[in-house]
Amino acid sequence: MKKNHKICFLNSVKSWGGGEKWHFDMAKKLNENGYDVIFFCHKKSVLEKKLEETQIPKHSISIGNLSFLNIFKLLFLASLFKKEKIDCLIMNGSSDIKTAGLAAKITNVKRIIYRRGSAIPIRNTFFNRFLFKKVITDVIANSEATKRTINQNNPNMFAPGKIEVIYNGIEINKLPSMHEKHRSDEKEIIIGNAARLAPQKGHDLLIEIAKELKTKTSNFKILLAGDGPLRENIERLIEENNLKQNIILLGFQKNIFDFMDSIDIFILTSRWEGFGFVLAEAMLRKKPIVAWNLSSNPELVKPGKNGYLAKPFDIKEFADYVQTLIDTPEERKMFGETGYKFTLENFDMNNSLNKLCHFLHI
Repeated sequence: MKKNHKICFLNSVKSWGGGEKWHFDMAKKLNENGYDVIFFCHKKSVLEKKLEETQIPKHSISIGNLSFLNIFKLLFLASLFKKEKIDCLIMNGSSDIKTAGLAAKITNVKRIIYRRGSAIPIRNTFFNRFLFKKVITDVIANSEATKRTINQNNPNMFAPGKIEVIYNGIEINKLPSMHEKHRSDEKEIIIGNAARLAPQKGHDLLIEIAKELKTKTSNFKILLAGDGPLRENIERLIEENNLKQNIILLGFQKNIFDFMDSIDIFILTSRWEGFGFVLAEAMLRKKPIVAWNLSSNPELVKPGKNGYLAKPFDIKEFADYVQTLIDTPEERKMFGETGYKFTLENFDMNNSLNKLCHFLHI
């Protein structure tokens, strides 16, 4: 065990998302490589269940948006940090920064790191300026797009030299074999989208794109993988627009790669993304991509090489790009192969781990 540097990952979110996956993956990899790692997570969270399958020690915590006002909670966390002799704290969400960040500052934790995964500009409030100037020592951004948004509303919010971009990694050597799904209609094109059914993900835009596509061809289906608060609203929009034969809601898909193997084209209609990890997953299954030209999408999608990027929210242009891929199977194949190679070169888990170790000076 490399005991000279104790790293604490802290994430109080109960559900599972990209931030939670990154924290878990990096903590697990560091632990497997002999580093001294501990995890603070919400009791009964998805993270806690996953951590139980590892050798990583953990503490159960509960942090809310106003927990920083609770002096007893601050002192409790500070006592835990002191007891565990934490050298480096890596946090995920704004609530965690406000409470755990302050507690870490009280106990003189050497490095207090905010891992940011959202490409939404940080508000230029007094409290945020205080946190970024006096509490946070470093920032890990999940994409160049996310890095740009940190100082978008205040160019002096945080020193750019202390912001490191580390992409989410994929354990490429553990990927299951690719396999084709048999279809009753071999000419039918299957388009896929995988995302939470939430406003950010732009499923209303996807429905408009499907309407536009239907004016060009009827021989396509769009499979939506994912669940969320907008499910009923999306079902209503599908029915109102007479798209029940074209759009199918599959719900949450446990095996994303099985889903990707069942489609021909992957589309992402999100209004913003910190890092569209699902795009890398699609490319690893050799799928061509169509997405909006915004946020971190250009970091993954290279127009004319592994997919297309439409002008933000231009429904007709997006649908035209999808139609182009429907009409040209040889282009779908070429884009798929290029995207696959690009992902292997840029998003391997070991590369992400090495970059984190270098950033942490361990």
